[in-house]
Amino acid sequence: MRNTISEIFEEMANALETGTFGRKVRVGLTILGSEHGPKELVYGAELAQGQNPDLEVVVIGSGVKTRLELVQAQDEKEAHAIMDKMLSEGSLDAAVTMHYSFPIGVSTVGRVITPGKGKEMFLATTTGTSATERVTAMLKNTLYGIAAAKACGKANPTVGILNIEGARQVERALKKLQENGYPINFTESARSDGGVVMRGNDLLLGVPDIMVTDSLTGNVLMKMFSAYTSGGNYEALGYGYGPGVGENYDRIICILSRASGAPVVAGAIRYAGDAAKGKLLEKANAEFAAAKKAGWESIISSFECPANAVKKAEAGGAVTPPPEKPVTAEIPGIEILQLEDAVQVLWKNNIYATSGMGCTGPIVMVAPEDKEKAVELLKEAGYL
Repeated sequence: MRNTISEIFEEMANALETGTFGRKVRVGLTILGSEHGPKELVYGAELAQGQNPDLEVVVIGSGVKTRLELVQAQDEKEAHAIMDKMLSEGSLDAAVTMHYSFPIGVSTVGRVITPGKGKEMFLATTTGTSATERVTAMLKNTLYGIAAAKACGKANPTVGILNIEGARQVERALKKLQENGYPINFTESARSDGGVVMRGNDLLLGVPDIMVTDSLTGNVLMKMFSAYTSGGNYEALGYGYGPGVGENYDRIICILSRASGAPVVAGAIRYAGDAAKGKLLEKANAEFAAAKKAGWESIISSFECPANAVKKAEAGGAVTPPPEKPVTAEIPGIEILQLEDAVQVLWKNNIYATSGMGCTGPIVMVAPEDKEKAVELLKEAGYL
C-alpha cells in the first residue's frame, strides 16, 4: 500500500513538472563497450530523456557523471546481468544494449530514415537468427516486422520483400497466407514494372513500411543507412538495430552497434519506449496466432522439408531438351535456386526453355506460343 501511494504521488509530481500524465516508460541503457566511450552513450541517453518527457532513462555502467538514474556496473557482463534482472523484475519496461546474444528464433527489427524522401522504414531483420532455414527465417521476419511497425503506431503497415535469394519463395508463401485469410498489406515497387519484390531504388525511397530481408543483409543495410553521411565509423542516423522479436519472447531489448553515436542512441531509446508502450510482445504473439489460422504451420513445414530433392528423384535425373527454337517470352517470379529445375520441368513436357536473368531477377525464357502452357506447368509444379 505504501509503495502504491508513493508511486501515485511521484506520478503526480512528474505530471505537474512535465505536463505529461500517467506512468513513464522506463528504458535501461548499458553504456560499456562502445567504440566512442561511455560519455557518448550517456549524451544520447540525456538527449532521449530531454526529447521524450514520457520516458525515464536508466543508465547501467560506470565512469560517467549524469543527471539520469545510474546503476553501477563494472563491465559488460555485469551490466547485462543487471539489465536482465531489472527486466525480469519489471523495474525496466525495455532496454538498449550492445552485442546481446538472442536465442535462435529471435531477431531484431531495425528502424531507419531513408535518404530518398526522409521516410521511416523498418528492416526485418538486422541481427539474430529467426530460423536456420533461409525462407522460413524471412517468413518469420515478416511477422516480426509487422509486429514492430504496429507497436510503433502503424495500424496497417505495407510490406515489401527485398530482391535477394529466397524472395520469390517468400512472396508465394506470404500470398498463400493472404489467400487463407492472414491480413497482409503488400506494397508495389516504385519501378515501372511494380511487384512486391523490392529493388535498390525502393530501399532509398522507403517504399514499404517494412522491408523483409535476411538478417545478414539487413545488418549491412542498417550500417549503410546509419553511417553513410559520416564515412562509416560513426552511426549518426536512425533508431538502431531494433528490438529482438520472436514468438513468445518475453522482453524488449533493443540493439546498438559499437559504432552507434549519440543521435542513434537517442533514437534507439525512443524506439524501445515505443515498443513498450505499443505492447510489442503482445502484438508479435497476435501476428503468429493470426498466421496459424491461415495455415502457417503447413507452409513452414514445406520449407523445413524442401520438395526439390523429391522432385529430382521422381524425375530420374536430367532430362534431354527438346529441339531448340527462338525464345523471346519471359517468365519471371521463379526463385534463382529453382531456376534450372523449372527449365527441366518444361523440357520434360516437350517445351524448349532456357534460364536467364532479367532486370527484375531470374527468368525462364520460352517461345511466345509456349508461354501460356509453360506458366500453367510451372504453377502446377510449385515454381510460380
